[in-house]
Amino acid sequence: MSAKIIDGKQIAADIRAELTTAVAALKEKGIVPGLGVILVGADPASQSYVTAKERACETIGIYSDDNRLTAETSQEELLALVDRMNNDPKINGILVQLPLPKHIDEAAVLLAIDPDKDVDGFHPMNVGKMMVGEETFLPCTPHGILQMLSRSGVETEGAHVVVIGRSNIVGKPVANMLLQKKKGANATVTLCHTRTKDVGHFARQADIIIAASGWPNTVTADMVKPGAVVVDVGVNRVEDSTRERGYRLVGDVDFDAVKEVASMITPVPGGVGPMTITMLLYNTVESARRANGIK
Repeated sequence: MSAKIIDGKQIAADIRAELTTAVAALKEKGIVPGLGVILVGADPASQSYVTAKERACETIGIYSDDNRLTAETSQEELLALVDRMNNDPKINGILVQLPLPKHIDEAAVLLAIDPDKDVDGFHPMNVGKMMVGEETFLPCTPHGILQMLSRSGVETEGAHVVVIGRSNIVGKPVANMLLQKKKGANATVTLCHTRTKDVGHFARQADIIIAASGWPNTVTADMVKPGAVVVDVGVNRVEDSTRERGYRLVGDVDFDAVKEVASMITPVPGGVGPMTITMLLYNTVESARRANGIK
């Protein structure tokens, strides 16, 4: 029997409906959540992503302050814009789209964002709070993964989760979040990476596999324990002459083969992807609540 599909589009739509209601309630109190968006340069993927975020804000009623800057923008100019947003009470969240041009120090820019407006969850102060289990803004993609598991009825408490990939954006934070002593976590976590000698050895022991390696077919059917849950975070372009654009998108998992072994699996596209922007909206609304003393 093929695995049940974890529908990221539907889960994201459900959360956005909840956020629409929450934003409407805040507006009744005279509070309009605001997101400041900064895009430097003309990278097509970044432009597409930022446009999607702006549309999402409009859909649920969040104010969006959009700033599209040329690739020649200096670091000083960018930091000045971040500082303006830090001090603007209409802005509850600040998003600086990465990557930045090479002449700009990404770490310096992320550090300049007010931690109370760091809705990406990348500021070292918020990363530290996440590590010790304090309330903070959680990184959007890892938070989205936990929401998908919870809302799909997947039990993480006591489960063995194998995370493949150790990026600061997905692998490390999702592993840490699953270790926390709280509902929706309490898992035993193994973190595999490019220097792990036999990833399959660990993956075959997993109740839940989270694949975030950035390489197609990292997880094959022989690496999956029958009945395991598989979350595919990867988005990779592979050549496909049958497609008008000459390529198709695949994840890090051999989907067609693994779905015949797993009990549940996320597709690519339509799995984890829609959750990332949704959790950014979630953090922005949460920031507006906190700024106004609303729990």
